[in-house]
Amino acid sequence: MSLSPVSSVPEIRQRLNQLRAGKKSIGLVPTMGALHAGHASLIARARTECDCVIVSIFVNPLQFGPNEDYQRYPRPLAKDLAVCEAQGADLVFAPDVSDMYASPQLTYVDVTRIADHLCGAFRPGHFRGVSTVVLKLFNIVQPDRAYFGEKDYQQLCVIRRMVSDLNVPLAVVSVPTFREADGLALSSRNVYLEPAQRAAAPGLFRALGAAREMIEAGETDAMKVKAAATKGLAADAHVRIEYFEIVDPAEVQPVTSITGPVRIAAAIWIGKTRLIDNVAARSASE
Repeated sequence: MSLSPVSSVPEIRQRLNQLRAGKKSIGLVPTMGALHAGHASLIARARTECDCVIVSIFVNPLQFGPNEDYQRYPRPLAKDLAVCEAQGADLVFAPDVSDMYASPQLTYVDVTRIADHLCGAFRPGHFRGVSTVVLKLFNIVQPDRAYFGEKDYQQLCVIRRMVSDLNVPLAVVSVPTFREADGLALSSRNVYLEPAQRAAAPGLFRALGAAREMIEAGETDAMKVKAAATKGLAADAHVRIEYFEIVDPAEVQPVTSITGPVRIAAAIWIGKTRLIDNVAARSASE
């Protein structure tokens, strides 16, 4: 039987209360829809660890800036429901904006410091919007576990800190980035890429890999690593580098000297499409 989405907050709560009465563990996979194999891997992971898996599909206006792609963001609900069903999801919560924001939002969640750099520096208010909607989803669903991909690594760190600081009673589970054969991280925005742009896109992962190789070979100067690793990206006429940083893995603060585990994170523009990616690395001198 095909999955039918639940849109109202009272209905999803009623359905979930019935599951809790049966002592069922609940896993939540929060998404904005346009589901791909990366999302499918999150649902599959949740399916192995939880009695009941809920997928939320909501394109959250609070996390989009005034000149970003909120209106054109893909919303293929029928295809998304098919992905959820194929991966064994039990419920899909797909509210309208009016369901999530029944009145003008006056209360926000703002995770400072972790949100200040990387994407936060270029998308003011983005992580405030993310944190606010995720906490709303946590309060509505009240899951035991919530699943997030490592591709959005800064977002993962923001949510982990929010959960810790606000004593939210759930476990945040991270799932490795799902990639195409050429290394490009799967993203709902990849559909925007024209053929020549798509051919250039794997350069981002190659640059991250080059930086990781330098670090693991013993280079500790972050500036030298960034300069060498980004040469190819900078030379590609299709690519504009927004940032390429080496940060600590907990609070994503930029480092100048690499002496332990780090995260290499980058954002680039290819035409009108913004792509982000990251990889972990560990200093050979550690």
